[in-house]
Amino acid sequence: MKRLLPHIFILFLILTAIYPYKALSAVDRELEVREAVTAFVTARTADMGWDVRIRRITISDALKLPEGNVEYEIVAQQQWEGWGNINIMVLARQKDRLIRNIPVRIEVEALADMVVTLRQIEHGTSITATDLVLQRREITQSSHLAARTLDAVIGKKARITLRANQPVRTDQVEKVPLIKSGQMVTIIAENGVMKISVTGKAHSSGAEGDLIRVQNLTSLKEIPARVIDATTVQVAF
Repeated sequence: MKRLLPHIFILFLILTAIYPYKALSAVDRELEVREAVTAFVTARTADMGWDVRIRRITISDALKLPEGNVEYEIVAQQQWEGWGNINIMVLARQKDRLIRNIPVRIEVEALADMVVTLRQIEHGTSITATDLVLQRREITQSSHLAARTLDAVIGKKARITLRANQPVRTDQVEKVPLIKSGQMVTIIAENGVMKISVTGKAHSSGAEGDLIRVQNLTSLKEIPARVIDATTVQVAF
């Protein structure tokens, strides 16, 4: 036993020298990773005009990384729109060497101005300013296509019945046709020198600015024309 004591003592010195060094060489980087993720979300949504708040950042692994400067790169789905829940990857590099892949889950709340109905609007009804209000609402799967301005909805008609107190999506409304298929119209063609007008017949319906098919009743040719008002269309000249 006495012969073993010197060897045990030497082993003890080696262990006490090595393990404290290793413990000190690993640094908790969780705060740095959270800051990197926050900066990424802020940059991703900076030009969208939203109020963005990160509800939760979940990091499942312990973040003990080597001492010294560490750089972080965030890898996320390209199509991620900046709101909702998503899994991302944080790549930790030191001196251009990848030292850790860190899986992270984030939950992001985003608020934006949306057009909201004040009452129920029946299918086919023309929408007026008294039917709507602009409110700050959370973006969700059902409302991320919501109209952002009142002008985008006022004057249009509901394609479906719109429930009260709900954001109005742009695909739920459509322009009110000024010209209907089969009606008589005035076809005009003009440039800086002259203006020509003839009588025509609409072969399709359209709202202001829409291109429709019309028949020139003089030549009997069918041509595309742009709707100007409830009785007039214009052709390129």
